[in-house]
Amino acid sequence: MEKNNDAIDLQSNSKRPRVEVDLANLPGDPYFRKKICDYHPSDRDRIRRAYLQIGACQPLDHDFPKRKIGNTMRRFNPAWFKEYKWLEYSIEKDGAYCLYCYLFKPDFGNQGGGDSFVTEGFSNWKKKERLECHVGAHNSAHNQARQRCEALLNHKQSIITVFDKQSDQQKMLYRTRLNASVDCVRFLQQQGLAFRGHDESKGSNNQGNFLELLRFLAKHNEEIDKVVLDNAPKNHQMIAPHIQRDIANAVASETLDAILKDLGDSPFAILVDESRDISVKEQLAIVLRYVDKRGHMIERFLGITHVRSTTVVELKKTIDSVLSRHNLSISRLRGQGYDEASNM
Repeated sequence: MEKNNDAIDLQSNSKRPRVEVDLANLPGDPYFRKKICDYHPSDRDRIRRAYLQIGACQPLDHDFPKRKIGNTMRRFNPAWFKEYKWLEYSIEKDGAYCLYCYLFKPDFGNQGGGDSFVTEGFSNWKKKERLECHVGAHNSAHNQARQRCEALLNHKQSIITVFDKQSDQQKMLYRTRLNASVDCVRFLQQQGLAFRGHDESKGSNNQGNFLELLRFLAKHNEEIDKVVLDNAPKNHQMIAPHIQRDIANAVASETLDAILKDLGDSPFAILVDESRDISVKEQLAIVLRYVDKRGHMIERFLGITHVRSTTVVELKKTIDSVLSRHNLSISRLRGQGYDEASNM
């Protein structure tokens, strides 16, 4: 099953040793900041909230340097700070950045200027209209990031706050409903079965394996039947496709964590093969082979990842990236198995 970027990112970072973050001494200049994804997942919201409380880096008293753009000497205009609360300026880079997108930039490719306002820094002072272009329409990447920043500062809307306000009875019903969905996802993953059907509406005869299994489970367990499907709150049934994906990704993350713990610091080999998905995009499937502590030969599926092309250089780069993501050192690699294709 294909995993989204967030799940892969969560898996890789959750395995890194957690380093205590000094919120009082976070880098102010955007040029010196680490990417949010480089912080431990448990620290990210604390860091985001700290930056939002400090506010955008806007050095009003700085003597902004001039440089030649076209035939005219131009510089950053500090008056833009009043117009754009999100706008930041790096003294080190002499570039403009976006605070909202730094904290919550979705992976939407080059929409709204791509990484210009996140990592590279915008510096074409001749084209102020690029600031408006970055903001974009109502549902742009920038505005989605802004909404998430506003929600983060609104403690009343946080999941932890809402959950803590619930009674013990409500929490118990929630856990029963969640466990039922998790059990269905785990079973389908273990059997290698698809989750969704062609039509998940109530009158459909092909609602998919997940809903059919959940209905079967409720039919044979009175406690579960009381809290799932039609007996659950309409906005809290925990059966939506994105809920199914989130649970599946969480299960995959825990499974992969168990595999890597079983491997420990032992040497390993990899088995690699190309595999296209249903949309005919090239993918690379990677399997770990190692000997466990009882002397048994073990083969475990490590993951599947998209590749831009199937050239030797690109495949090698992808393998290096996957191993690095899971803290698997090349020095421990003792063997490599491929198919008989020439590029492999």
